[in-house]
Amino acid sequence: MPRSTLTGSRIRERRTLKGLKQADLARSVGISPAYLNLIEHNRRRIGGKLLVDLARELDADLVALSQGAQAPLVEGLRAAAGEAGDGRDVVEVDRVEDFADRFPGWAGLVTQQRDHIGALERRVEALNDRLAHDPYLSDALHDLLSSVTAVRSTAGILNAGDDIDPEWRARFHRNLYEDSQRLADGAQSLVTYLDTIGSAQEGLSTPLDEVEAWLAARSYALGDETDADAQARAQSAPLKTLAAQTLAQDWQAKATRDAQAMPLAQVDAVLAQHGPDPSALARAANVPLDAAMRRLAALPPADHRPPVGLARCDGSGTLTFRKPLDGFALPRFGAACPLWPLYQALLRPTVPVRRVIEAQGQPARRFVAYAICQPVQALEFDAPQIVEATMMIVPLEHAGRRLPSAEASGGALGIGSTCRVCARAACAARREPSLVMVDQT
Repeated sequence: MPRSTLTGSRIRERRTLKGLKQADLARSVGISPAYLNLIEHNRRRIGGKLLVDLARELDADLVALSQGAQAPLVEGLRAAAGEAGDGRDVVEVDRVEDFADRFPGWAGLVTQQRDHIGALERRVEALNDRLAHDPYLSDALHDLLSSVTAVRSTAGILNAGDDIDPEWRARFHRNLYEDSQRLADGAQSLVTYLDTIGSAQEGLSTPLDEVEAWLAARSYALGDETDADAQARAQSAPLKTLAAQTLAQDWQAKATRDAQAMPLAQVDAVLAQHGPDPSALARAANVPLDAAMRRLAALPPADHRPPVGLARCDGSGTLTFRKPLDGFALPRFGAACPLWPLYQALLRPTVPVRRVIEAQGQPARRFVAYAICQPVQALEFDAPQIVEATMMIVPLEHAGRRLPSAEASGGALGIGSTCRVCARAACAARREPSLVMVDQT
């Protein structure tokens, strides 16, 4: 049931929590108890002044009462149901929105536990992969066993009798000390190596997750801050792993180069004249399209600057960067929707792609997606082609003024976040059945 039809359930839940009788609430807003009963059982639509009056009497937020839980919470519950394995057959997926609206606290707890369990499972998988396939681990264990064998052999010789020459006894003692020292150093090195996967408190995410959290704390705005600001922020939230530090340094270097090539004043001038059009910025600054997209997505927040999302992938389609946007879900794990213009750009390297897309939601929201796929290294004969695609997402109402009217008025491409929680049953690109059986095409 769509969230817009569950307003009555939310009114009933709010009234019950406040301890109000149905008759008292009906009288306070000037309607009959029978009519309020029909509203609370979702048998009558409600809006306008009556909804405003009910929200006031219930001390409830009007948007929360009419629209309910936010889409990320509902998507998180659906994803949790999709990962439940055999148990998903007993999960009432069709009532997930009702559950999220009536019990948002419990729904949030379920999604948090799902994320925590997923992180633990990834850590176990990483440990299992290292135990099974890591050549360094195999060599380290071999060295440990060799040291243990040497210590045991030397100790056995010394324990065999007292007729050992003093010179040889001293040599055996020296060997025993050196082998035991090597054993201790090897064990410490092995423990340190295994700990790089992370502890239960600090290392439950990948380096990419760590960098994205680091960027989110800075509102994804890099390149325009002073050296003192950058140093202060780095000290306030340091990155813990070497891999994350390397990724962050690479992104910081790109952001700095982009800011130098496209000063803030120039970007604001382009925004004022053309809106968030990456091609207009690329022409004005004489930079590649992907650099213009990165720059627009890394601007410091301001009222006159529209919200901009960004996604990047390598030639395999794996997402290597995500800047989320309200209403446009970017999956953290697993494959994304194959209909994204990001992946269409991979089919046509160096050819810009622009599409009006419609993402799922209540209500569905439209965006403009700009995508480009470009080589990431100089072309050489007989060398493999290494490419990377970048996609910038802007809400349709904030899109550039050069957007053709035909694209703005219709012909939007329906997309999802990932097939498992996508409700577009008739999608030809579907790779697995959806948990949501409602067709929104």
